[in-house]
Amino acid sequence: MKKTIEDIDVKGKKALIRCDFNVPLSEDGSITDDSRITATLPTLKFLLERGAALILMSHLGRPDGEANMKYSLRVVAERLSMLLGKSVTFVSSPTVVDDDVKTTAKNLQPGDIMLLENVRFRKEETKNGPDFAKELASLGDLFVNDAFGTAHRAHASTTRIATYLPAVSGYLLEKEIEFLGEVVENPERPFVAIMGGAKVSDKVPVIENLLKKVDTLIIGGGMAFTFLKSQGFEIGSSILEKEHLELASSLLSQAESAGIKLLLPVDVVMAREFRNDAEQLVCSAQEIPAGWMGFDIGPKTIDLFCTEIKNAKTILWNGPMGVFEMPNFAKGTKAVAEALAESGAVTLIGGGDSAAAIEQLNLTSKITHVSTGGGASLEYLGGKVLPGVAALLDR
Repeated sequence: MKKTIEDIDVKGKKALIRCDFNVPLSEDGSITDDSRITATLPTLKFLLERGAALILMSHLGRPDGEANMKYSLRVVAERLSMLLGKSVTFVSSPTVVDDDVKTTAKNLQPGDIMLLENVRFRKEETKNGPDFAKELASLGDLFVNDAFGTAHRAHASTTRIATYLPAVSGYLLEKEIEFLGEVVENPERPFVAIMGGAKVSDKVPVIENLLKKVDTLIIGGGMAFTFLKSQGFEIGSSILEKEHLELASSLLSQAESAGIKLLLPVDVVMAREFRNDAEQLVCSAQEIPAGWMGFDIGPKTIDLFCTEIKNAKTILWNGPMGVFEMPNFAKGTKAVAEALAESGAVTLIGGGDSAAAIEQLNLTSKITHVSTGGGASLEYLGGKVLPGVAALLDR
C-alpha cells in the first residue's frame, strides 16, 4: 500500500500535484470534455480544506518538447477556476519554470492555486530529466501524484520528482489502483473480460494475465481477425498481424487448457472500402470472401457476446468491437456498451476508446468504474508495476 494525501500533514505546505489535464480540444482550442479535470476535484478540495497551497502540473497533447502555445494549459486554468469557483493563477512560461513562476509559487498562501504551463514544453519531461524534476520540486514541499493516466510513464513530473520530495497519491490515483486491483484479484464470478481494438500486440500481456483469472474471454474488433487466421480461416483484406499468428494460436491453446471459455466472432460485417457509406456484407467469420475487410461484429456475434455479458457478475471491457467512429459500423460496440450498462454486474471500462464509446452513448453513470487511463490501465491489468505508483512512499 502507498501513502495517500490522508496520511500526511499538509497544513501550511505547498503541494505540487501532477494531474492529468490532457483534455480533448476542438479546432478553436476549447475543451470538449472536462471529465479529466472534474476527476481530480476531490483531491484538490481535500488539500484546500486542509490548508495547503496548490501548484498543479500536467501535460496536454504532443508538443514534442517545444513551447507550442496550441497546447497551452491556459484554457484548463480557466475551466478549473469555473469548476472550483475560485481563481486559479496561471503563469505561462515557455520553460515551465522561470523567475516569474518561482516568485508566484513563493508568494502562494494557504488556499491559493496556481497551474504551471504544459510540462511537455520541456524535452527533459519525457526523458525523466533530473534537472527539470529538481526545478519543479523546488517550488513546493511535497508531491502528490493524481494522474493515473500517466502513471505508466517514467517522466520527470511523475517519477523523478519523487526523488526530491515526499510523494503520496491523490484520491483519483488511489481509487484507480484499488478498483483495478480488486476487480482482477477478487472478482465476483462469473468474471468476463472483453478485449477489442485493432491489434493483438497492444493487449498480449493483458490477455496472458487475464487467462489466469477470468471465466470467459471475449475477443472482438480488428484483433479478432489475427485469431481467426491462426485457426486457418481466410480473413480477406482484414487487419492482420502476421508476426503474432503463432502467439494467437498459443493463447487459444492456453485458454482451452485452462478451461477458459474464449469467444471469437461467429459472423462479421465486411466492407470493400474504408468509408462509412461503403457497401456492406454480413457473412460467417469462417467464410470471409477475398477483397473484403472486417469492420464490425455481426448480429449473431452480438447475441453471443451479449448473452455472456448478461450472465456475468464482473465485467472488464477494453477496446471497441469495430470501427465505431463510423456510425454504420458502430452497432457491435454500441450493443456491448448497452449490455454492460444493463447487466447489473460490477463493470470496469479500461479507458481509451471504450471509455469514449461509453461517453458518446451517455452510459457513464451506469458503469461502475470508467478508468481515466487507457495505457496505464492496460499495463496494470497486464501485471506490470507502474513507475508513477512505485515512486510513492510506502505506508
